[in-house]
Amino acid sequence: MKKYIVTTILMVLTVLCSIGLSSCGAGDSHENDGRIKVVATIFPEYDWVREIVGADNDKVDVDLLVSNGADLHSYQPSVDDIMKISACDLFIYVGGESDAWVKDVIDRADNDEMKVICLMDVLGGQAKEEELTEGMEDHDHEHEEEREDEDHDHEKEYDEHVWLSLRNAAVFCDAIKEELCGLDASNKKAYEKNTEDYLKKISELDLEYDRIVAEAGTNVLVFGDRFPFRYLTDDLGLKYYAAFAGCSAETEASFETVRFLAGKVDEYDLDCIMIIDGSDGKIAKTVSENTKHGGQKILKLDSMQSVTQKEIDEGASYLGIMEDDLKVLEQALGVDR
Repeated sequence: MKKYIVTTILMVLTVLCSIGLSSCGAGDSHENDGRIKVVATIFPEYDWVREIVGADNDKVDVDLLVSNGADLHSYQPSVDDIMKISACDLFIYVGGESDAWVKDVIDRADNDEMKVICLMDVLGGQAKEEELTEGMEDHDHEHEEEREDEDHDHEKEYDEHVWLSLRNAAVFCDAIKEELCGLDASNKKAYEKNTEDYLKKISELDLEYDRIVAEAGTNVLVFGDRFPFRYLTDDLGLKYYAAFAGCSAETEASFETVRFLAGKVDEYDLDCIMIIDGSDGKIAKTVSENTKHGGQKILKLDSMQSVTQKEIDEGASYLGIMEDDLKVLEQALGVDR
């Protein structure tokens, strides 16, 4: 359905442009103020650009599309969003199933000079297929209708949550830096220095994650929720069980799934059950109630899928959220248990 909505919007915009009722010149805003226009679909991309550009650089204007609390899977671009993309110098998006609408927007944008970074393409062969692991609810992906219409039935479906690996983030920041240097050679040294400094912070935090895992009392996590953290757990060598895959649209778990997860909590003697941002915690609580002893703590890991403008204005950052997640993970893994 999302793709059909975007296609309709694009058709309307095409008509408006053809009769001169809309300012559809892709380069107009850039030519007027001389600023480089960057559009990012999600918060981590947006924050990486801010770090690489630097706080004192007023030559780059960064727009975040998903800033109203919607997550990547439910986001639908508005007319204004599509116009921003069509007029930008650099567009950054994830490239998973939820971004199926992007191709039409890029193809129809009258902007041959626009640079595009697709995170999944940057990862290439390191991108991971979405897993349906033992005990998970099987699910019909919310985009099944589009896949059938586009004859994608036999295509692999990849896990979109690539930003939750600090090691991936370092790769993405390098790619963003290269494009910014190409667009603004006069600030190349600043972009390179800012990126170098930021990558050091990423590396230091990644080492802290490794330290926590090395000191952990367990290497198992149980999620009474969706599971978007595969890239992170694979980096750290952690094992997980979850109610749903990362892109699942389901909200109700069967008794069999609850019983399976409760059994894993008992088997590994876990003190905590995990949820993600936006969860009401009901499934996790039900899992806890079905364990032998009950009373497990419900801990939330932030997947950064629904960061709001209010949170950004209050100082939210990619590394700050990853640092908060580290503290949660430390408790969940029973460090100094």
